[in-house]
Amino acid sequence: MKIALISCVSKKDKDAEHTPVPAYKLYTSALFRKAYAYAKNHKPDRIYILSAKYGLLNEIKKVKAYNQTLNNMSATQRKAWAQTVLNQLQHEGIDIEKDEFIILAGRKYRENLLGPGKIVHYKNVYEENNLHGIGCILKFLSNNVNE
Repeated sequence: MKIALISCVSKKDKDAEHTPVPAYKLYTSALFRKAYAYAKNHKPDRIYILSAKYGLLNEIKKVKAYNQTLNNMSATQRKAWAQTVLNQLQHEGIDIEKDEFIILAGRKYRENLLGPGKIVHYKNVYEENNLHGIGCILKFLSNNVNE
């Protein structure tokens, strides 16, 4: 099975503060939209969003807007968050050691998810393409997405 993991972003649909929306519609930044389109182009079996608040979010799960980021968490809190995400993946029936992953996430979102005993088979899109900074990432995604 092929799984895409996309990190959440701070820019969210303002209407979702009151009414839940599908997770893929919640995040409104160009970065998220292009990462989501990139993931869809690679035809994964499932797409999940790595949410600082919820952990693993199925792309169609309805949620309200929130204001939380891993950037404000300690290393210990990020490790606990990552373990929650790994547990959620397994609960979804995903074999983290055998299934194939496409990772579209910044360092803090992926640092404790990858490696032996965790997600083993993955394409780390941003790192493998030496993408640093939102400008570089957006340019790469724009050049590699059929919208």
